[in-house]
Amino acid sequence: MQIVAQGWLVLKLTNSAWMLGVVSFAGYMPIPIIGLFAGVIVDHVDRRRLVIGTQSLMMLSAFTLAALTFTHVVRVEYVIALAAINGIVSSFDMPGRQAFLVEMVEREDLANGIALNSMAFNGARAIGPAVAGVLIAITGIAGCFLLNGISYLAVLWSLFAMDVPRREATRFGNVMLVQMREGLSYAWHHRPTFYLFVVLAISAGFAMQYSVLIPVFAANVLRQGARGYGFLLGAQGIGAVLGAVLVASTSHNTRHLRMHLIVGLFAMSASIVVFGLSHSFALSIAAQMINGAGQLSYQASTNTMLQLFVADELRGRVMSIYTVSFIGLAPLGSLEVGYAGAHLGPAMATIICAAIGLAGACLLLSRYKLLTITQNRPQAP
Repeated sequence: MQIVAQGWLVLKLTNSAWMLGVVSFAGYMPIPIIGLFAGVIVDHVDRRRLVIGTQSLMMLSAFTLAALTFTHVVRVEYVIALAAINGIVSSFDMPGRQAFLVEMVEREDLANGIALNSMAFNGARAIGPAVAGVLIAITGIAGCFLLNGISYLAVLWSLFAMDVPRREATRFGNVMLVQMREGLSYAWHHRPTFYLFVVLAISAGFAMQYSVLIPVFAANVLRQGARGYGFLLGAQGIGAVLGAVLVASTSHNTRHLRMHLIVGLFAMSASIVVFGLSHSFALSIAAQMINGAGQLSYQASTNTMLQLFVADELRGRVMSIYTVSFIGLAPLGSLEVGYAGAHLGPAMATIICAAIGLAGACLLLSRYKLLTITQNRPQAP
């Protein structure tokens, strides 16, 4: 809901594709700067307590944005600043949650746990945007920010209610750079992990950034307004839920994981082309559903492979590299998409995104046999 409301608020304040890209840039930029250091911290603290802290800070951010909007003093500069703060918090929250997942399930259930976690996340993506589109039309943008803040109370209750062993914090003193280098060394020398990170950086950093322009398509191309914008994002979430069901219901051997990985990336890229060229709301909804299924299949398979590859003592650092790979090029990608959307048109901008995604899929396909899960995981260097 906050993603929908924030995008619509920026469009209302500026009517600029470029400013949508700037806000996205501000939210992403802190992650590649501090994400690797955050991974070392994740490996040395109780991960549940860390996530409780990050979720609390994000709740306060949502309430702040709600208050600014309710009182009609909100400016795009404030939205940019709060997006940057959320980016800093996410630098710790994302690897913390990814690493914490392993503490809740056994290794043999890990792939299902990741897929079902993705299903829950994308179920919210399916419902939230549609509700947000209706709420914007009925109550205004501020109501979405307020309800998003309230929703964090359920998240915090769930975290406190979990019955999991407390993880003792360990000291890392002045060896943070050494430990960060260990994680980077593993990612560089373990070639399957290396290629997964490279393609993730390409696809998430550029291909998936077409979503920055969805408000422009909803308002100016499809003429559907805020409600249509919500339904477009909701359709992507529904597709992702269907993709999660497919991933969770199949076996998680090497062959199936590789299939979900590559087919998902090709499907995602093709659907971006269709979405960019479409002037039909129904066709755009269908393309968004395929995109959501493809993204989920690709991302869940990537996450599963990485978690199965890595030894536990490096998990937080490797998942921080995952976060940096997922987000690292996104600041540049969001600016590129915003610039291309403003100067070349939204259709051409989305085609550029799709072409980059197809390049990443081809790279993975060329390394197909390298992506093999073995029983003996690589150890820390």
